[in-house]
Amino acid sequence: MKRILISVAAWTGVAMMLSMPCRSALGGESPEGVLTLEKTIGLVRENHPALKAAAEEITAADARVTKSRSTWFPQITASAGYTYIDPVSEMSFGGSAPIKFMPNNNYDAKVTARATIFDFGKRGNGVELALSGKRSAEHALEISRRELTWQSVQLFYGNLLLHESIRVEQKEIGALNKALDFSTKRYQAGSATRFDLLSTEVRIAAARSRALDLAHALRRNELALRRLTGIADNEPLTLNGSFSVTPSAARETGMVAQALQQRLEVKLSIENEKSASQKRSIAIKEGMPVITGSASYGRTNGYQPDIEAIRNNIAAGLHLEIPIFTGFRNSAERQEATALMHAATLRRLDTEQQVKNEVEEMLDGVQTSSKKLLTTDAQVNQAKLAAEHARARFENGMATTLDLLDTEASLSQAELARLQATYEYVMSSYALKRATGEVFW
Repeated sequence: MKRILISVAAWTGVAMMLSMPCRSALGGESPEGVLTLEKTIGLVRENHPALKAAAEEITAADARVTKSRSTWFPQITASAGYTYIDPVSEMSFGGSAPIKFMPNNNYDAKVTARATIFDFGKRGNGVELALSGKRSAEHALEISRRELTWQSVQLFYGNLLLHESIRVEQKEIGALNKALDFSTKRYQAGSATRFDLLSTEVRIAAARSRALDLAHALRRNELALRRLTGIADNEPLTLNGSFSVTPSAARETGMVAQALQQRLEVKLSIENEKSASQKRSIAIKEGMPVITGSASYGRTNGYQPDIEAIRNNIAAGLHLEIPIFTGFRNSAERQEATALMHAATLRRLDTEQQVKNEVEEMLDGVQTSSKKLLTTDAQVNQAKLAAEHARARFENGMATTLDLLDTEASLSQAELARLQATYEYVMSSYALKRATGEVFW
């Protein structure tokens, strides 16, 4: 009775697993509502908050560029004021009424324009620094897109792998159930033992347990894929993809050079190095003189002979500022900027070396997975042939139950190994594209 309850519970779990909305439609056209890899990547690029945040950072960087360029233009301000003064300077001559030199009520309104005339190119360095920051933000956005696309590829093909693995397990369960029916009939006829039945039931229970584990892993992958694409939990999640691949030899020629030219990490490290160089240039020029000019036009009172009258007034001037002593601040800034520039150069060299190693590693991964795929194809063909012979021999009473169970298990393991090898080959191919900087998103 206990065995029956366990069997019912296991089959119920498998039935729930198979009734999940996420299923793999391998091959064929992609109907409405079915996720292909391209559509999955499109949803990620459209909905993921990290990409939206990175896009906003580009907008902020663009605003910083405009801000840095504003130093090339005059800064125009308008001001107005009123001041009451009492007492004011006054003087009387020979007992006459005192003469005021300034009014009690002072009014002033003016428009002033100020501009930096010469600063030894410091403003130009600031603009270049802001532009480099914008390019870095753009590279950071592309890196985020690439990494999220890589996660999408992993989850998409991971779901396909789990679906196919479940199918293989169900296939094995079906074959074992068929063997159990034959064993039961032979047991009832007295030509098989109770051990044969128990051995088959144990294999079936183990296969069901593996199927349930796969269903749990599939559900976790589904949740991760929904979070990545922004698909709600109440919406169906149907995948359209295939593991039908033909292994091909990876071309090693020029891949490292291509990676060094196209990898976003290398471009970002170069921009960081440029930014550090611009900061150093700005720090060096902090001790240079700065010439500024100003001009203003306004209306005010306080001019003799009628100090109460509001008159036009114009003022213009040049200002030279020469830093003499800043408490060693400028030298410290130059030292800091130089050290940061050297650090950025070393990071760029380290990034280039990492890219080279990664390309070589991914090349080896593609070649290894290609060889494994060819080997597992041969294993599956051999296991299928062995299973067909074992089934025929078992039905004719020429093979034991253990022989049949072993061949069915070998076939299932061979098919799972081929699935895993195919998955590894597909992922290695995408990993190689990622390593060389090829755009696949």
